[in-house]
Amino acid sequence: MEFESILLPGIDDKRPLVIAGPCSAETEEQVIDTARQLADTGVKIYRAGVWKPRTKPGGFEGIGSPALAWMMEAKKETGMYMSTEVATEKHVYESLKYGIDMLWIGARTAANPFAVQEIADTLRGVDIPILIKNPVNPDLELWIGALERLYNAGIKKLGVIHRGFSTTDKTIYRNLPQWHIPIELKRRFPTLPIICDPSHIGGARNLIAKLSQQAMDLNYSGLIIESHCSPDEAWSDKAQQVTPATLKEILHNLVIRDTVQTTEDLSDLREQIDDLDNELLQLLAKRMRVSREIGQYKLEHDMPILQTHRYDQILTDRAGQAERMEMSGDFVKLVLEAIHSESVRQQMVIMERAKSI
Repeated sequence: MEFESILLPGIDDKRPLVIAGPCSAETEEQVIDTARQLADTGVKIYRAGVWKPRTKPGGFEGIGSPALAWMMEAKKETGMYMSTEVATEKHVYESLKYGIDMLWIGARTAANPFAVQEIADTLRGVDIPILIKNPVNPDLELWIGALERLYNAGIKKLGVIHRGFSTTDKTIYRNLPQWHIPIELKRRFPTLPIICDPSHIGGARNLIAKLSQQAMDLNYSGLIIESHCSPDEAWSDKAQQVTPATLKEILHNLVIRDTVQTTEDLSDLREQIDDLDNELLQLLAKRMRVSREIGQYKLEHDMPILQTHRYDQILTDRAGQAERMEMSGDFVKLVLEAIHSESVRQQMVIMERAKSI
């Protein structure tokens, strides 16, 4: 897939592209006041949720179509472009009827191929930028599938929003970044613009600056940040919204690194990486050979493949060892889980071959 630019007329082609505004459009006064303040900071694309899918009923679920009229009033006064989330055919029709300039598909919707296809069919022939948030769960193929559905409908001005992935673990993040997933997406589609949503990844305003900088260091195209004129009084997600003044400070402090190789010649270091990768693969091959020998021993002594106590001990010991070696324990656990999965697979092959003899 080859993608066209998502830049709207009058917006400079420089990083970061900034989309900002409140989580929800609450009142006409709040929408316009926030837009005025953001316009004064130089933000040119305004975002606000009009239809708010909530996990449970009973919470604030958005004003609906009347809020689109408020946004268009804000556009008339400030000259900003307007963007909002759509999840159904009706949402698309209403947004286009009012003249919204950019749409995005939310994480819950992106996880539903039926809903994405409905939106894609409705957007056929429409020439505005469409952004797709990553699905709630870490499923890269599902994310790519949503892109393909829009692309096959003739939409070429496509980008994605990385908003993190849900987890049941207790972490400092509302949604785990899992940076390797959008990095792999960018590897497969180099022309695809990736926008980071530090508000939803962090879930707390004090994490927005750090996450924004990390996104810039990874060469993301832009940021979509929730900003509210009175965030502590917001009707939804108040903890992750910042004032326009705070947003201005965050953007001012961002370091945008030169993507062109200058004083450093990285070729020697990259050759070292290649050599180390080769050594790692050789070590993994040796480890798998030992795993197969263990599998043969288990077969001959009628032992089950999975030895839970031993596996738990390995995970705990190696994670602690990794941290002493200045690596993340969580990272090493992920690596070991992948290695263990392949070891189990190889031992299962040995068991299956024995059955077929």
